[in-house]
Amino acid sequence: MDGEQIRGSAEEWAARRRAIAASRSWSGPDGPRPRWHHGVFSLLLALLGRMLRLTPWHRRGLRNALDLQLTELEFTLAGLPPAFDGYRILHLSDTHLDILPAVADAAAPLLDGLEVDLLALTGDVHGLRRHALTLSVEPLARVLNGVRVRGPRLAVLGNHDPVEMVEALERLGVETLVNRSVTVQREGQSVRVTGLDDVHNFYVPAARAALEERHDGFRIALVHSGEMADHAAAAGVGLYLCGHTHGGQICLPGGRIVFTQLVRCRHAAAGVWRQGEMIGYTSPGLGVSPPTVRFNSRGGAALITLRCGVRN
Repeated sequence: MDGEQIRGSAEEWAARRRAIAASRSWSGPDGPRPRWHHGVFSLLLALLGRMLRLTPWHRRGLRNALDLQLTELEFTLAGLPPAFDGYRILHLSDTHLDILPAVADAAAPLLDGLEVDLLALTGDVHGLRRHALTLSVEPLARVLNGVRVRGPRLAVLGNHDPVEMVEALERLGVETLVNRSVTVQREGQSVRVTGLDDVHNFYVPAARAALEERHDGFRIALVHSGEMADHAAAAGVGLYLCGHTHGGQICLPGGRIVFTQLVRCRHAAAGVWRQGEMIGYTSPGLGVSPPTVRFNSRGGAALITLRCGVRN
């Protein structure tokens, strides 16, 4: 595909995405979804936020939101090429640094000094539409300043990220995958990384087509939400990384999630999960959406180490 075709495809994608954003319905894998549902939910959250600000619980919830952790995970994956044994991925999602800038100050020392092979950002770098992108992108650059990434820096868009986020991330040296794949090489062997545009609000058939593109080697999917888990597993994806749910953000005691914000594949709401032979991980998110509090959930990033397994 030459440069003119690439520009044309990007322009068509951007126009279609903006058309969905301006329409009366969101677009998901199972079809259109009325926007008023989300409007009602957002109104209820706003009322909850105002009520919390009148109580001592708000300060405690804000403190919880800034109590971040780096979760270290090791996944044994059938079919992973031997050259990728020990491959390290830093997985970040839902940073929303324009909403709560103090998260950047908490996250930077947490990640400082890390050395990884791949940076994977699974969407919602931005938070509120009325905010300038610089309010989310510039703090992200500060968060990542102390991280050494030996290989690719890849991202996908979330439902809060506008079309312009692609260019903003490019300026940070991050490549955004919009319903397409890239091949990552290591010592003469390779894995295929497929990244989808947000499927919660902006699903188009090209997303599923990208997942189902034939590839005989090991595959990793980066998707903002877990709502394509079944399709990815059926397509032979080995590892699925996502976010979107914030781990519930405000949960019942024991971390029981009240609202997943998932329309389908709700088993993929938090942490490590499986779909058939595929392993998935849903990040709790680095940041928060309004109200800017967490209860019974903890935000952060994940340092994932891949290990070779035996295919049954």
